[in-house]
Amino acid sequence: MSRRGLMAGAAALPVLWRIEDAIAQGVQPRRGGTLNSIVNPEPPILHVGINNQAPTLIVGGKIFQGLLRYDSKLSPMPELAKSWEVSADGLEYTFHLQQNVKFHDGVPMTADDVVFSIMKFHMEVSPRARGVFARIKEGIAVDPTTVKFVLSAPFEPFLLMFDNTVSAIVPKHLFEGTDFRQSPAVAKPVGTGPFRLAEWQRGNFIRLERFEDYWKPGQPYLDAIIYRVVPDSQSRRLALESGQVQLTQSNDIEPFDVPQMRARPNLEVQTTGWEYFGPLMWMDFNHRVKPLDDVRVRRALTMAVNRDFIAQRLWFGIGKPATGPFHSATRFYDGTAKVPGYDLNAAKALLDEAGLKPNGQGVRFSIKHLSLPYGEVFTRLGEFLKQSFRQVGVDLQLESVDVGTWSQRTANWDFDTTINYLYQYGDPTLGVERSYVSTNIKKILFSNVAGYANPEVDKLFEQGRDAADPAMRQQAFSAVQKILVADMPLLWLMEMSFPTIYDRKLNKVITSGSGVHASFDDVFLA
Repeated sequence: MSRRGLMAGAAALPVLWRIEDAIAQGVQPRRGGTLNSIVNPEPPILHVGINNQAPTLIVGGKIFQGLLRYDSKLSPMPELAKSWEVSADGLEYTFHLQQNVKFHDGVPMTADDVVFSIMKFHMEVSPRARGVFARIKEGIAVDPTTVKFVLSAPFEPFLLMFDNTVSAIVPKHLFEGTDFRQSPAVAKPVGTGPFRLAEWQRGNFIRLERFEDYWKPGQPYLDAIIYRVVPDSQSRRLALESGQVQLTQSNDIEPFDVPQMRARPNLEVQTTGWEYFGPLMWMDFNHRVKPLDDVRVRRALTMAVNRDFIAQRLWFGIGKPATGPFHSATRFYDGTAKVPGYDLNAAKALLDEAGLKPNGQGVRFSIKHLSLPYGEVFTRLGEFLKQSFRQVGVDLQLESVDVGTWSQRTANWDFDTTINYLYQYGDPTLGVERSYVSTNIKKILFSNVAGYANPEVDKLFEQGRDAADPAMRQQAFSAVQKILVADMPLLWLMEMSFPTIYDRKLNKVITSGSGVHASFDDVFLA
C-alpha cells in the first residue's frame, strides 16, 4: 500500500473523534425525531447523477452516496469505500467496499454496481465527470467488494472525484439497458443512503424516511427528514424563527436576513461546509449574441459593475468579490491574474471604441437578462446589474422564469445573459475547465454554454490536466488564468459561501467539506 493509501485509510478516525467529543461534552447521540428543513427552490428531480442543481444535490445527498467524502482540507475519507490503495506509479486505484451495503429496494450493492456507475452511467450523463473518467483504461470488479480502476496515465486529482454529488453509486439492475435520463429510476430514486424517498407532494414537501437496512448499525439517528417547499423568503424566515423548521441552508434565508438570525440565541449560523465546492458566481455572456462576441464589450460591462457592492450590500459579507475565473480556495489559484476594477469612464471609452455610440435616449444597445430564480437576492442582483449597465448606456431587459424554464433555456443557449454559480471541486480540471474548453460547448447545463473558444486555453487546460508534477500544473493554470482575464468570456462576480442556520438542538450538521450535501446519517436532535 502506498503512503497515500495508508493516509486515506486513516481518514476515518476524525469521524470517530467527533462523535466521542460530542459524548464527552454530555451530548449523547439520540435516535428518533423528525428534522424539518426547507428546500428553495424546489428541485426538478432528486437524482444527483442526472441533475446537478444545488437543491437536487442537497436533498439527493441523503439518498445517494459516493465511494468517498472529504474533510474541509479536501482530504478523502471513507464512505462506501472503507479503504483504498494507489499504486506507486499512480495508475491503479483499488477500493475495498463496505460490507452489507444494500440499495433501498433491498438488492445488495456490489463491485459491479460501482464499475457500472463510474464506467457507464456517469460517463454518459455527467458533463464534468465524463472527461475525467475517460482517462480510465479499465474498470474491474475484482470480487464483490473490491474494485480496481486502471488509468491510461497518472491523474493527480483522481481521488477528488468520488463524492456523492459527483459520482453517486447507482443500482446497475435498474439502469442497465435503459435510457439513463428517462429511466423510471430517475423519478423514483434508489440509492444506498441512510434515507429513502417516502413521499413527494410537488409544491409542498419532500419526505425522506430512515432506511432500516442502512449499512451503518444503529444509524441514521433521525426517523425522517422533511424538506418543505416555501417560495416566499419571509415565510422561510418566519418558519425558522418560530421553530417550524430546525434547519435552513444555501439560498433558503436571504443574505439581508442573516444578521438577525445571528442575533437569535437558539440559532447557530455557519458558513463552513462549502470547501469541497468552492462556488463561484458569474454572469454568463452568450458569445453568439452581438455585441457580446466583442471582448471590448465584455470588458466594458465588467468594469461597469461594482463587485464590492454586490458582496457587501447585497450579500452582507457572505462571500467576497471574485478576482477571476478561479475561486481563491481552488488549487492553483493565481492572485496576480485579476479582472479590471470598477471604472465607468474606461467602460464608456471601450464601448465607444467598439463603435457602440449612444442614441438620443443614451442607449448604445439592448440585451436580455435571464434572472436566476433562486430567491429575492438574485432578483435584487438583476436590478442592480440593470442599473449598473444603464450608467454606461446599455439597456438590460430582465426576464423572470421558473427553475425548470431557466435550466432548459440556459442549457439550450436561449439567453443573452444570465447568472450562474458553479462548483469548482477543489481542482481546475474537475470544476473549472468545463466552462471554458471548446470541446465542452454542449447543450447541457453547467457546460460551456457561453460558447467561448480559444485554442490556447484548450491547450493549457489539457497541459494542466495531464501533468503529474504540481509545479507544471501551476504553470499551465497560471497561464490560462491570465488569458481568461484578458478574454473576459464571463463576468465573474463573487466567491460565494452560504449560511447554514439551524436550531442548537440539532447536532452534527457540518462534519465535512461538503456540509449539508452529506448523508446526515450522524445528525441527531438532542
